Amino acid sequence: MKGNKKTAPKTQAVKMSDFVDYQEGSIVSRTIIDRKGGTITFFAFDEEQGLSEHVAPYDASVCLLEGEAEVVISGKAFHLKEGEMIIIPANKPHALKAITKFKMMLTMLKA
Repeated sequence: MKGNKKTAPKTQAVKMSDFVDYQEGSIVSRTIIDRKGGTITFFAFDEEQGLSEHVAPYDASVCLLEGEAEVVISGKAFHLKEGEMIIIPANKPHALKAITKFKMMLTMLKA
């Protein structure tokens, strides 16, 4: 599923977990806002899927909408559950792994 990178969804109330659907053995993403100042992207991770350690030049927040995930930031592991969030500071190595299948909203602040 790919979102429109130029415009946000029309103004209406939506359930955040409905922006992406799970796909067996995969990670699905959908960017709903992509602006010079930042992005909002929704992800659905199937069980045992993850993102290997990487670094981003921007501060980011990860908010779990469903399920459970392990987020490792600078070598420290955090167990996140539905409804919890964590801040990932710019330029800090981090990785994510599904404990159960999960959905999250990633907000990156570029400005």
